[in-house]
Amino acid sequence: MEKFSLAGITASVIFDTRRTKEDLTFPVKFRVTFDRKQVYYLSGISLTEDEWNKLDKTRIRELIRVRELIQIGFDKVKNHIVEMERGEGFSWQGLNTRLKQGKQNSLVPEFLSKIDKLEAEGRPGTASSYRCSANSIQKFTRLNLKFGDITPEWLMKYERHMVSEGRAMATVGIYMRAIRAIINENKAFITPSQYPFGRGKYEIKKGSGRKMALTLAQINEILKLELPTPEARKYRDLWYFSFLCNGININDLLRLKFSNIENGEILFLRGKTIRTNKELKEIRATLLPEMNGIIKKWGNPDRKPENHIFPFLTSEMTPLQIRVRVQDVTRRINLRMKKIGEALNYGSISTYNARHSFATILKHNNVNIAFISESLGHSDLKTTENYLESFDNVERAKVASILTNNK
Repeated sequence: MEKFSLAGITASVIFDTRRTKEDLTFPVKFRVTFDRKQVYYLSGISLTEDEWNKLDKTRIRELIRVRELIQIGFDKVKNHIVEMERGEGFSWQGLNTRLKQGKQNSLVPEFLSKIDKLEAEGRPGTASSYRCSANSIQKFTRLNLKFGDITPEWLMKYERHMVSEGRAMATVGIYMRAIRAIINENKAFITPSQYPFGRGKYEIKKGSGRKMALTLAQINEILKLELPTPEARKYRDLWYFSFLCNGININDLLRLKFSNIENGEILFLRGKTIRTNKELKEIRATLLPEMNGIIKKWGNPDRKPENHIFPFLTSEMTPLQIRVRVQDVTRRINLRMKKIGEALNYGSISTYNARHSFATILKHNNVNIAFISESLGHSDLKTTENYLESFDNVERAKVASILTNNK
């Protein structure tokens, strides 16, 4: 790739292999050297080693576009250096300010830059979600899509494209919210009238999903079912622990430490809301005898406060390693619960059903909605009402189907 030198300042495009990303790619960066100091700037593009090695002589259309984007980014760095040398003189502060203000008026590069930032912040899960969105966009449209090109009509076409590929509306919503977040961070490139989201424009739809809530009788049948291996019994018990612990998700469950147990209760924060809620709400779940039994059977025998209750995670793990382990345990639980659901003719059961069942059983037993909201860790009662309303929709559909079931 191209190199540049001026008045003791050098700049080059480098392939930074010091840290592997989750998808086995490495970031392409712009390295600037001055007065024996080197600073690396993100290009917003990541490639595999094979793609990087092919980049100079490739005839693959997508790689040619990537090469053009890298060149555009590198030219901006060069131009800033030249302008500074002709004007106020080169300084790191001046270059940093210029590059920070000089975002690209192009959706996918800003997506990739956001992904790099999220990974640097130790947020691999969110980075992975943004990467899936970026990959989907690149399959649908040209790589150099400008922010002004993203109209309500374009968003509707993109939605229809995803639906035609079998994407659930929940997934469509996730990808659209990612696009909205990127546009919100780059509003300088569009006028207020060009903003494509909102009433009268494109409104992000909510995915309804299949939110089956089990009854207590069904859960008891699940616990009575004879399972062939200790492994199957362990993951069923973890599902049951999730249900009893206020429907805690598996990510939060595996992060629980013995220090989270106080005065017969488990205290925890929802990882999902730690970064989004200004006022964090601590959730308290009564440590029932059944939960104690599961801990005794499958938990960490060393009950030091700093140890995890269930021995899947360690303090030495990186955020990426933690995410991979959580996904693996979740997959194993879902695999066992799906087989259990099929054996009992309940349909497919997953970790989601634990939380849905917890909330619905409380509601059907006339528990105060404020208590349910607090137990779920919701920020307000309206969130809980909307959450429970979807369960009522399912129940109404079941009841309505009885009217035509005359066979």
